[in-house]
Amino acid sequence: MSVPSNAGTGARENQAVPSRWATLGVCLFLAGAIWAVFGQTIGHDFVSLDDDENVYENPVVAQGLSLRAIGWAFTHAQVSRWVPVSTLAHMVDAQLYGLWPGGHHLTSVLLHTATALLLFLLLRELTAALWRSAFVATLFAVHPLHVEAVAWVSALQYTLSGLFFILTIWAYLRYVRQPTRGRYGVMAVLFLLVLLSKEILMTLPCVLLLLDFWPLQRLPALTATGTPIAPAERWATFWRLVVEKIPLFALSAVFILPTFLSRRSFLQPVETFSLPVRIGNAFVSYAVYLRQLFFPAGLTPWYPHPGSNLPVWQVLLSLSVLLAISAWAYRSRQKRPYLLVGWLGYLGMLVPVIGFIQGGEQARCDRYTYLSQIGVYVMLAWTAAEVFAGWRHRRAFLAVAAAAVLFPLALCAHLQASYWRNSETLWIHTLASTTDNYVAHNNLATWLAQRKRLPEAIRHFEEALRLKPRSAEAQNNVGYALALLGRWPEAIGHYQQALRLKLDFVNARMNLGDALLALGKPEEAQAQYAEAALQHPELFQQPTKPTRP
Repeated sequence: MSVPSNAGTGARENQAVPSRWATLGVCLFLAGAIWAVFGQTIGHDFVSLDDDENVYENPVVAQGLSLRAIGWAFTHAQVSRWVPVSTLAHMVDAQLYGLWPGGHHLTSVLLHTATALLLFLLLRELTAALWRSAFVATLFAVHPLHVEAVAWVSALQYTLSGLFFILTIWAYLRYVRQPTRGRYGVMAVLFLLVLLSKEILMTLPCVLLLLDFWPLQRLPALTATGTPIAPAERWATFWRLVVEKIPLFALSAVFILPTFLSRRSFLQPVETFSLPVRIGNAFVSYAVYLRQLFFPAGLTPWYPHPGSNLPVWQVLLSLSVLLAISAWAYRSRQKRPYLLVGWLGYLGMLVPVIGFIQGGEQARCDRYTYLSQIGVYVMLAWTAAEVFAGWRHRRAFLAVAAAAVLFPLALCAHLQASYWRNSETLWIHTLASTTDNYVAHNNLATWLAQRKRLPEAIRHFEEALRLKPRSAEAQNNVGYALALLGRWPEAIGHYQQALRLKLDFVNARMNLGDALLALGKPEEAQAQYAEAALQHPELFQQPTKPTRP
């Protein structure tokens, strides 16, 4: 079935020839805006938020590409995530740039630029609405919520999977226009690359079903003559579209098991956060992401989970907002189908990461909105165009309004990106923006300890330990800082406590061995080293020993 040239949008905004120049101008503007916001990251450092494990202290990744490294990427999880294509991308960067952080940041900026440009071109192709597509793509390009996905080296999996995500939809559009096995195969391969880059995008087949409703209009309510289509016929068409995507759903299902196995240590048991707490936090997170879309203040890389302290009124208010928007979108589905498609896209794409199954101990993450909010951008752009459709000077007004929205957002994103300059600026900003943030204290203290700023480091380590006294990592880190000061007996006490909390904690055991050796107890130290090698033999087969703390 072919796609109508004006797919659900009315007449084209521009004639073919002028629109080519306008399209080129928008693409140049998008590239310039992204560079203005994110070009600064070329001078940024790695940060102490998984960049060590993913890149600069990972002995396999840091050596670049090789047959052994490629095999390793497909057989090992990276920070409790099996994302082999993203791991290979880090290896390519290491091959090209070594451990120069600027090169790794450059790759993220280029991927983000490519994704933004393709998003604009795809929306324009799907809807023929050039300026609305440009607004959506620019929001995507410069919104402060996307800084984490672009300015953080370890978030390469989001920019890379985002690019494959848009390319998969492009391939689907080509298939819809001319259904062939070859075109379907290309789409399936691209979707496989999406899953191998970031497994949380397994909801993409559902997104394609939404696009069938609008703007592709493959599930029309009326015939070409304007008569209503019988409900039975519409249901038959819907199930045909579902069956069409069964291979894609099957690919998603295949990735559930390896995803679960790689993230077992990352997933939190029900004892940590009860099911009602998880559901309540999920509703609040949906609403907070919307608030941050309009008012992106206080963005940080780590939001502490409120746990059972989450106020009931916040849950009820968030649920009321979500239900109200859902009802509005559903009631408008015939006249304004973009509302239902955009809203369901937003809700659905966040399902794997919204917290029903809690991964980690954070309440939410900015990077989760990287693709999921595109649907909300579409809702805003198309609604504004419809509301002001009858205005005499609507184009001039909407252009000024768009600039008034996008320019402050770009300034805010530029400022937000500057906080990612290094670990110190990032975690100081995080501590200023949140309260009782264990992760921020711990990571800042680690960075300070590595630079021998020990009094400051110990202060933050102790605060982290106060906030989370049963953290093996915090106990080990305090011990490490005390050891650097030569306070070996105190350090040993913290190492032993860390091992009581986490028996197979290899870094704490190695640190304990070092402390015992420093106190002239070589036999006891050797016993600790031997136990560490017995528990984690793979770490001692690498050219470098485990990193501590």
